[in-house]
Amino acid sequence: MSKILVIDAHPDPNPALGHALAEAYAHGARASGHEVRLLRLADLQLTFLRSSAEFASPPIDPGLVAAREDISWAQHITLLFPLWLGGAPALLHAFLEHAGRASFFAEVDHSKGWRSKLEGRSARLIVTMGGPALLYRLWFGGFGVRALARSVLRLAGIGPVRMTYFGGAAKADAPHARRLETVRELGRRAA
Repeated sequence: MSKILVIDAHPDPNPALGHALAEAYAHGARASGHEVRLLRLADLQLTFLRSSAEFASPPIDPGLVAAREDISWAQHITLLFPLWLGGAPALLHAFLEHAGRASFFAEVDHSKGWRSKLEGRSARLIVTMGGPALLYRLWFGGFGVRALARSVLRLAGIGPVRMTYFGGAAKADAPHARRLETVRELGRRAA
């Protein structure tokens, strides 16, 4: 059985499809015997980093310290977030900057490159969006999500990174029940 960290990165603390998807993934994983921890970024009090000195020092906020411990503990990380302006919401970027402080994700040696620190973990990105997912991926290239996968997760050594997109998420008649079951099944398979 796997150790799974589900990061619900929807910034709105009120009920949203993203929160329901995170719960469905966690429920499916637990039902299959996986150990699961669920982190809701909307519950954290995050600020923006404003200097390289801040980024070089480890976080002291207890919520961020616990989140980094959860990342270290996990064998698989599932990140769920809505697509905003072509990429992840600012809250997720702020969280990743804080989590990556003090070379937590990778250590950079300017003469030798970098040494990834989170190897041996896999990830799944589950992205909701108002527009058609196929259009985002093919016409717009999915660059915002791909940048997160490549420049953060893969830099840290996390791989493979798989992606699931749900378009038309804001529609009242969207097939949310089917989406919830799809995500529950991903959780059961720890995929």
